[in-house]
Amino acid sequence: MKDSKNYSQIIKSSSMIGGAQGLNMLIGMVRVKFVAILLGPIGVGLVATYQSIVQLVGTVAGLGLQSSAVRDIAQTVGKDDKEHLGRIVLSLRRMCWLTGGTGAVTLALLSPILSQVTFDSPEFSNNIALLGLTILFTNLKGGQMALIQGMRRISDLAKLNVIGVVIGTILSIVLYWFYGMDGIVPAIVLLSLSELCVSWLFARKVSVPKVSMTWVESFQVSGGMIKMGLAFMWNGLLIAIVAYCTRTLIAQEVDLLAVGIFSAAFALSGLIVNFVLGAMGADYYPSLTAIKDDHKKMTVLVNQQTEVGILLAIPGLLATISFAPWVINLFYTAEFIQSSELLRWFALGCIGRVISWPLGFIILAKGLSRLFVITETIINITHLVLIITMLDYFGIKGVAIAYPILYLIHIFMMLGVSKYLIGFSWSKEVWRMFGIFTPIVLGVFCSAMFLSIFTSSVIGVVVTIVVSTICFQNVLYRLGSEHKIHRVVNSAPLIKHILVRKNNKH
Repeated sequence: MKDSKNYSQIIKSSSMIGGAQGLNMLIGMVRVKFVAILLGPIGVGLVATYQSIVQLVGTVAGLGLQSSAVRDIAQTVGKDDKEHLGRIVLSLRRMCWLTGGTGAVTLALLSPILSQVTFDSPEFSNNIALLGLTILFTNLKGGQMALIQGMRRISDLAKLNVIGVVIGTILSIVLYWFYGMDGIVPAIVLLSLSELCVSWLFARKVSVPKVSMTWVESFQVSGGMIKMGLAFMWNGLLIAIVAYCTRTLIAQEVDLLAVGIFSAAFALSGLIVNFVLGAMGADYYPSLTAIKDDHKKMTVLVNQQTEVGILLAIPGLLATISFAPWVINLFYTAEFIQSSELLRWFALGCIGRVISWPLGFIILAKGLSRLFVITETIINITHLVLIITMLDYFGIKGVAIAYPILYLIHIFMMLGVSKYLIGFSWSKEVWRMFGIFTPIVLGVFCSAMFLSIFTSSVIGVVVTIVVSTICFQNVLYRLGSEHKIHRVVNSAPLIKHILVRKNNKH
């Protein structure tokens, strides 16, 4: 198989991060189930609202340093400049303390205003102020994560995510069990603290040269990181604003119960697809940055990542669309059954995310911060307009319908930008996948929306099994006959007959 080494690296990183995300999903399922049982839809809505406030202020406080530092660390490692690596890491850690502390204090000062605007009441001020600790802990963790990711220690990245979530989940369940609603804020804070502690343990394993620098020198070294980081920050801020406005609009125009219904569906759709998107950020982004001056190689890598992303994501998203009511009952309770229809729309939009994300990393790899700001501003404003419009016409369901519409727009927008930057076009193989999977996805979606639960579930089972087999065949083909997974499959005659593609053309 041509380029099997590239595919093998993409699939390896995807499987590591994906495996971690899969475990996180199972752990998250336990945590969410306890939240749903112990706190109900209103509790779920309150958790989501608090998290959106933290995300909003924390995004500004973080200055996008984690994402921009990954790029700087990866480039420095490629040049084998250990002295400069030490200077970058020390400067990054100092900036994380500074920005995290500033963010915590800012949230405490703004807490009365945020409580009034969000809940139309000042009674949540103290809780919001306490959440400032989460911003500090998250910023410090971000610095450690940037070092690990920039060094491309994908295995460590996967492990620390799982361990941190396990510890945080246990603490959260205990707090919800004993304190109910009063345990929400302490649970959020302790989750971020546990993740920081675990990230620190793994970051200690990375050998970084010790350097001596003044704070003035640190500011000078951080200048480039902050410049690119501001672009990441702006994008994160826009996303946080959209998330905050969405929940506030739903709460004001419907109620907090509806916020819980929306949050349940949106969170589940993200869990299904995050293993693919997480791998893109962990390994694909640094890899693309390393070849940013070779447009032909970039085009090949983007197409390969798109192919793998589709093959890995499609089976899970088809299953989500088909079995949405069962998924909601499994993760939540019968009180959340209204979320099932929303979940189908979100899953449809997630397919668009998987297709558009590889294109978006082209701008980041090229370091075009201004263009990144422009494109992300346009797409987030578009999303907010769609949400406001669809909420007005269709209620809470309209917010979910806006999601696939947004990513259809995003795909064509990023395709045009990518064509301009590197002369990008989708390969014949990507187009072939679109031709095969688009009618299948739409067919399953329509059956789930318009047929009975039993009939659509039967159709979903059959289609998901067939599509999963096709996707696994294609993954094996891309790995090449010498890969150990291929050898394992070849050792089982019946499985080999089903899963190994017989044609040698690609």
